[in-house]
Amino acid sequence: MSKVAVVILNWNGSEMLRKFLPSVIRYSALSGVEVYVADNASTDNSILVLNQEFPLVKQVALDRNYGFADGYNKALNQVEADYYVLLNSDVEVTECWLEPMITYLDAHPEVSACQPKILSWRQKDHFEYAGACGGYIDRYGYPFCRGRIMGVIEKDQGQYEEIVPIFWATGAALFIRSSDYWEAGGLDGRFFAHMEEIDLCWRLRSRNRGLVCIPQSVVYHVGGATLKKENPRKTFLNFRNNLLMLYKNLPQNELRRVMIIRCLLDYVAAFTFMMKGQFPNMTAVFQARREYNALRKEFRVSRMINLEKTSLLMIPERIKRSILVCHYLRRKKYFSQLKGFYKI
Repeated sequence: MSKVAVVILNWNGSEMLRKFLPSVIRYSALSGVEVYVADNASTDNSILVLNQEFPLVKQVALDRNYGFADGYNKALNQVEADYYVLLNSDVEVTECWLEPMITYLDAHPEVSACQPKILSWRQKDHFEYAGACGGYIDRYGYPFCRGRIMGVIEKDQGQYEEIVPIFWATGAALFIRSSDYWEAGGLDGRFFAHMEEIDLCWRLRSRNRGLVCIPQSVVYHVGGATLKKENPRKTFLNFRNNLLMLYKNLPQNELRRVMIIRCLLDYVAAFTFMMKGQFPNMTAVFQARREYNALRKEFRVSRMINLEKTSLLMIPERIKRSILVCHYLRRKKYFSQLKGFYKI
């Protein structure tokens, strides 16, 4: 069994493999580290590219496209390692990107998972939207990061170099103990894609397992390589899965109030899409709410299991107020401005 398995989930991404896999191979050449590509039944020439251009990379072939969440579950079930690294195919890693994370988790058994600093591949002096320098979440389920609040992305000026506890680590580069991954149930395959890593991290934190960001490790992420930010399918998955995540994980005494307010906020979001002329995105919000209501019974058992296993009711990194109010009404644009307001 290897110490670290870097696993890239691929679907029709042969060009991404050609562009970014070389950096992963080059900078992951450590004793006990193996690189895998798990293929979600691609219909392009991905397998040919792997066989001809990267013959030393281990492969896991899946029989169909299981999406991000269940694709990783099925792939990791065939990989033996102490640590998994779930790495997006559009990530360029840097020299010594693994060592700080390995060293930290080796020394901190109470920590389940971590992430590196995520910078933008297109604008390398700025953080990247999906993860930045570690994720948090507000009372109503809205995620934000050190380095990114809503759509405002900060320039990296060394302002977030401290290793700190976080609520969620991005699935773009998630370094996690294999034992914790499986004990928590892995990613929820019913999500297909989007929000699944936050849901997993919520389960880990509620069981009093730690998560941190380690900025001494740096990677560059393209982002939006599968679905662009304005894609209605992405809007649907984000809204639906966010509601399912809240239902699965919220403490009982918060569930009713939070979901009522979220309903109102979702209608505000739909109205905003309409005012911008983005009618497919507006429709996607309504579709997401309908499917959430239809699926809620299916998730009841998962909710009960999560509540039974909860040992940390008040998660410090889950902010008890609204990031929307803070950002849009109180004009807090940067994470560094939140320290007094949210006591982070």
